[in-house]
Amino acid sequence: MANDPTMPNVTQSIAVSALRAQQARMRIIAENLANATSTSKTPGGDPYQRQAPVFQATPMAGGGMGVKMTRAVPDKKPFESTYDPGNPSADAKGYVKSPNVDPLIEAMDMRDAQRAYEANLNVIETSRSMNQRTLDLLKQ
Repeated sequence: MANDPTMPNVTQSIAVSALRAQQARMRIIAENLANATSTSKTPGGDPYQRQAPVFQATPMAGGGMGVKMTRAVPDKKPFESTYDPGNPSADAKGYVKSPNVDPLIEAMDMRDAQRAYEANLNVIETSRSMNQRTLDLLKQ
């Protein structure tokens, strides 16, 4: 039913796709933060490499374009090395590579994702309220 306020409309479908994309983005950010201090399991090996989400516009049923996270790609930023010859992850020269994750950047990205998530929740609520108000006016 086109006028049923419980049924999602195109606006709500687009906002839901954005909610899912931001949720996936937050999972990637949480994974980056969880691995921010990890080192390689093998001497001289590479540590965790920061992941970055990739979004893609997606056509929605009923028209409009939504969004989805299609994949996560490794960040090409180089690893930092610190001299720590006693570390089991150290290479032959005594250097240990650290992940290319900056917790400050991840915190800012997380806040941005949270704000986008909240904005899309507001879109859904506003759309539902407008649909309900339209139905109330039509009943009069």
